[in-house]
Amino acid sequence: MSELSNETGRQIGVLIDRKGKVEYVMVGSAKGIELPDFGRARVSEDRFRGLRCVHTNLQGEKLTQDDLTDLALLRLDLMSTIQVDRKTGLPGLVYSAHLVPSTAATLEQEAQSLPYEYLEPAQPSQLDTNFIELVESLENEMARIRLTSRNKTPGRDRAILVAVTTGDVDDAAESLAELKELSESADVVILDTIIQRRPQIDPRTLLGKGKLEDLLIRSMRLGADMLIFDAELSPAQVRSLNEATELKIIDRPQLILDIFAQRAQSREGKLQVELAQLKYLLPRLIMGQNSAFSRLAGGIGGRGPGETKLETDRRRVRDKIAQLERQVDGLGRQRQERRKNRVQKHLPIISLVGYTNAGKSTLLNSLTQSEVYAEKKMFATLDPTSRRLRLPYDQEVIINDTVGFIRDLPEALVSAFRATLEEIADSDLLIHVVDASNPRVLQQIASVEKIIADLEYDKIPQLLVLNKTDLLSRAERETLERQLSLDSDRVGVSISAIRRDSLTPMLERIGTMISVEMPEYLAMSANVEAQ
Repeated sequence: MSELSNETGRQIGVLIDRKGKVEYVMVGSAKGIELPDFGRARVSEDRFRGLRCVHTNLQGEKLTQDDLTDLALLRLDLMSTIQVDRKTGLPGLVYSAHLVPSTAATLEQEAQSLPYEYLEPAQPSQLDTNFIELVESLENEMARIRLTSRNKTPGRDRAILVAVTTGDVDDAAESLAELKELSESADVVILDTIIQRRPQIDPRTLLGKGKLEDLLIRSMRLGADMLIFDAELSPAQVRSLNEATELKIIDRPQLILDIFAQRAQSREGKLQVELAQLKYLLPRLIMGQNSAFSRLAGGIGGRGPGETKLETDRRRVRDKIAQLERQVDGLGRQRQERRKNRVQKHLPIISLVGYTNAGKSTLLNSLTQSEVYAEKKMFATLDPTSRRLRLPYDQEVIINDTVGFIRDLPEALVSAFRATLEEIADSDLLIHVVDASNPRVLQQIASVEKIIADLEYDKIPQLLVLNKTDLLSRAERETLERQLSLDSDRVGVSISAIRRDSLTPMLERIGTMISVEMPEYLAMSANVEAQ
């Protein structure tokens, strides 16, 4: 190999299996060599590919970064480079490296440690490493570590979160922190987070080539099953990333849809989630065995004359969307009738709105002594709930708990949940519940206000309620109240939903606002009670 490489002025390499058989021979240029395309055939997480690469080097270099990247990405048994003497054509020192299992105690240490280890350079005649024994011991250790790691989180997906931005890194970090909360709500194990700032987003893969390779190596190192991107990916981007990584690719809207699918309990909620998922997946149907809906039409009777499998998939999905929309519309009309009955009883309607996990359901339970499902998770409430509430001075109202908002809420979800959101449209007062303890509280308030404005509900009177203030110090609470008084002219009140004694000022404020904004209701209510 050294003599041929010297004569041709090109790098020459071979891929050798564990029995010593040469499987591939590669001839490159003077500066580099390209390994064959393996078709990205999947290799077991606790096994190497069973091939070691040995190639010549005419520049007097040791192992290059490209060598180490190929070693990691292709999961080769070993990567070796032979320095060639350009005068004699004889081989010089052999430099080798192999992958190593992680022995780090924490994920942070694991992510920062190198995934490979160098062997001592030596002349070819002095190489005495028992290679097969080395590889087998490494694979056994990898299998043991992988099994131990999986046993700690059985049945749970393991993901790396990825954000790519052209703007401020701090803003991207805040958004990624929220994505982490969403992922944890979906019961995903977060292995690592990555933020890349670029002058321009790569239209195919978002990340740059080098960063994508680093991400692949890290995902192998940590044993990730999926990559979750803090953005909405186009169908082409999902395909490109999937082909490049062989990992499951999830974007922010798809993650939110998955959480909704886990949380939906009522028939209407399940229908709306299914409708949103189909609308999201329709443009992402692709040709081939990985078609998202290949199961919908398979075998005899599943194909129409002159119609491709992909066209059949898309047509059936469109038919299913139309069917679900009719069912959701029907349930929406039933909800409208129930709302009419409440209006005819001359009771003011109050809706709790706010960012997800702000404490709306907990507040409803405290106010009405109900047992509505409430948990410290994003989107714990999907199905709207209505309860009667008697305010001070014997004022009676209907109070609604609604689905929480989030920034960049998928358009398909807003569309599918329009019947649910219509509850807000008929409200006489909106109680905007805010998690005052959240470090992104101001951004969350702005996001909710934007969604309310987009839905054209911003004309309805609002009361800003700062919840979870018991988690703040007095100075922090005063600072937040001062910031809000500067940024907004709306009335605000501080509470803790788990402490009923803190709710009295809020109830009095609600009663006052109803008296001012809706005096006709009070008059009607008084007449009804008198009769």
